Order: sequence, then structure tokens, then C-alpha cells
Amino acid sequence: MAGSKNIMDEETKKLKADLLSGEILQMACASLLLRLRFMESALGRLSFTPMPKGTVWTDGQRYSYAPMHVLLRYREEQTNPARDYLHAVLHCVFRHMYLHAPVEKQWWSLACDMVVEDLIAELDLRAAAVRRQEAQQEALRPFREKVKPFTAEKLYRCFLDDPLPEAERSRLEELFCADDHRGWFSEQDDKERQNERDEDSPQLPEPNAPPMETEQDWRDVADSIEEDMNTLSREAGDAAAGLRKALKRLNREKRDYAAFLKKFAVRGEVMQLDPAEFDYIYYTYGLRLYGNLPLIEPMELREDLRIRSFVIAVDTSGSISEELAHAFLQKTFNILKATESFFSRVDLRILQCDIDIRDEVRVTSQRDLDAALQTLTLKGFGGTDFRPVFEYIDRQRRAGELQQLKGLLYFTDGCGSYPQQKPDYDAAFVFLENEGNQYEVPPWAIRLTLEPEEILEEA
Repeated sequence: MAGSKNIMDEETKKLKADLLSGEILQMACASLLLRLRFMESALGRLSFTPMPKGTVWTDGQRYSYAPMHVLLRYREEQTNPARDYLHAVLHCVFRHMYLHAPVEKQWWSLACDMVVEDLIAELDLRAAAVRRQEAQQEALRPFREKVKPFTAEKLYRCFLDDPLPEAERSRLEELFCADDHRGWFSEQDDKERQNERDEDSPQLPEPNAPPMETEQDWRDVADSIEEDMNTLSREAGDAAAGLRKALKRLNREKRDYAAFLKKFAVRGEVMQLDPAEFDYIYYTYGLRLYGNLPLIEPMELREDLRIRSFVIAVDTSGSISEELAHAFLQKTFNILKATESFFSRVDLRILQCDIDIRDEVRVTSQRDLDAALQTLTLKGFGGTDFRPVFEYIDRQRRAGELQQLKGLLYFTDGCGSYPQQKPDYDAAFVFLENEGNQYEVPPWAIRLTLEPEEILEEA
């Protein structure tokens, strides 16, 4: 009987712990929503899922928690559950768990935790204020001075280039850690995680668990938060300036540059089999019925996306280095020289410009591209005015030049005078990542932001 009573007491305690921890998390979420209405789509997205052991962790769909861990954190400091939950949600918003390449797990986890805790501190939320925040800010100061912009990716790279002593890394992990990250990493680590699992480890999802939210889902959430911060929730004020800037940097149009150039492709006929227009049934039937006489021949022409007429303008003002300008042209040339990028004849104009057009090179073949790259010397290095390039295009089109122009690609730092009227062709501005530049561009401009490393790599 005594044994049965003990079992009942344990079950009762467990039930109470489950109920109480669930209530604590619900109240924590509600307290955050009172101040962070612009984050409603993120804060309400994760489902609270109790697990028998471990701490807390998220896979992008669930906020899995050990009830006793939540209760102990609450007893230690009543704001801890709200802080921990917001910490995990920001990991999702910034998509820290969606890894596209192998990483050093300890350094990546530490970088993500430090950046997230810094953003939370800047929000200045009473519901998420904790005693360790002052020590965190003191520890963050040298890194914020060294790493700009202060993102998880940049901080991670800093750790790899200049690793911290083991004791210092452990100290920072203890100071900034709020959740378990072992569920982030790829399937190749499954065996390692299984070997490490103990009483303090989370119960990671089983193979038949519901599918996780996709990276695109959280990308959409980040977009909606930024939009809400800029429109409906301006009362967020200066306290959310850091989060707004981080989201703007996160949500900037950043994608494969080769794919980006396809925006400027036009349709035309090329000598190539079009499988979509060819019926193999009639073809093979004719061969069987009449010997070598097919009833239908494959079409030799098909519509395809190729670059025909295109203008590339390079801002040669003092804010763009010659090395980056050369690298950008080299990278662009390499993409355009790919077989699938050209019609047999093209009309490509390469302009150098600051406050006026300083040089023009015309390219009609791959041979011209190679020659232009060999002889190119940058000119200008004055101020920046984008309007002369648009005026040049208008003059050329009135003169019957630049036929079938699809668009203009302008490589710049973004600081200059833009045309007031939207052109009747696509105009894209490729910006150089700059922490102090907000890229206030007209709404009609297509924009892509590249970091110097993205331009220099494989240029």
C-alpha cells in the first residue's frame, strides 16, 4: 500500500508540475505580447510541448520544455521563463537552426545566443529583465566594437578566426545560454547526440514526429514582423531599433546572383529541342507504322530566357573601392559568359559613372567581354548621381539603340540622387553591404544587397 501511495504521490506531483509549468509559460507569452504586439505572429507560433527530461529547446514548430526545469527557472527568477521563451523565438525568427553548411557547433551556438541576448536587452522589457543582463552587456562590449554588423554569422566568423580560450568560451556559454541547441544540427550528428543523451538532455523528436516548420515559414514571419514594425507598431520606438535594423538586414533581398540576373532575361527563339512541345507517342507510332517515317518531327526552335540587351552601370565614386568594382564586373562577366546566358548576338553596355558617365564599353560577343575585362580601367571617383545613366538609356532608345532592353543593373553604395519617374524597364540596384547605409531607394527599384565577401568570392 505504501508503495502505491508513493506512486500516486509522484504522479500527483508530476501532474501539478505539468499544469503549473504550462500556466507559467502561458503567462510568460502573454506578458511578452503586451509589449511586443508586432511579434504576435512569432510569439504565438510555437506550440508548448512538455517532455519528461532535459531543459527547453525548439525545432521551429514546438517549444519543448521539461516542467521541472521551467519551475526551477521560475523559482530562481520569475522573469526567466519569459526571457528563455523570447530567446528561443528569436532563434526561429533569425533562422539560426536552419543550417546550410557544416558548422563548429559550440561556436555557432554561442554566437547565436550572444546576438539574441543582446537584442532582448535592447528591447528593455520588464517582463524579460534578468539579473545576468548587466554581466552580459559587459561581456558583449568588446565583441560589438569588433564585429560589425553584430550578427550571428559575423560573430561566428570572428570566433573561428580568433578562437577564445576554453575557459572563456565556457564562461560565455554559461552566461548567455537559455536553451538546448542539439536539435538544430544535421542528421549526421544523430548518433553523436544519442551517445550524449542523459538525464539533462532533451527528448529529441522521433522519426514519426510531426514535420517541422520550414525555413520559408519563418522567413515569412520575419517579413511580417518587419512590416508591422514599420507600419502598425511604430510605438515600439527606439527600444526596438536594434531589432528593426537586424530584421531589415535579415530580410534584405539576398540570393544567388546568377538567379538574380534572370530577372533581366527576355524571351527569344534558340535552336534547341523543346520537350514540352514534342509528342513522343505520334513520333514512335509513325516509326512503327511506316518504318523510318515519323508522323511528327521535334521542333528545333523553342522559347527560352536569355539576356539580349542589358546595361551595367558601376558607381566609381569615392565610396566604391577599385578592388570591389573589378570583382563585381568579373563576377558578372563570369555569369554572363555561361553558355545558357546569351543569345548568339547581344548588346551589353558597361558604364562607369559618378556624377556623370565617365566611360562606356559596348559588348556584342563573348570575345568583346574578354577584351573589356583585360583593358578595363576605372575612372571617376567623384560624387554619385544615378540620373545621368537613366538619361543615357533614354537617349539611346530614342536613337533606335538598345533594342529589346530588359533592364539596368547598377552597382553602388546607394548614396546618390535617383530619378523621380519610374522607367519603363527594370532597374536593379546592387548595394554593397554597409552598416551605416539605409538604402533609401525609390519603391520601383529592384534591390539586391551583397556583402564584400560575396562579391570577392569566386570573382
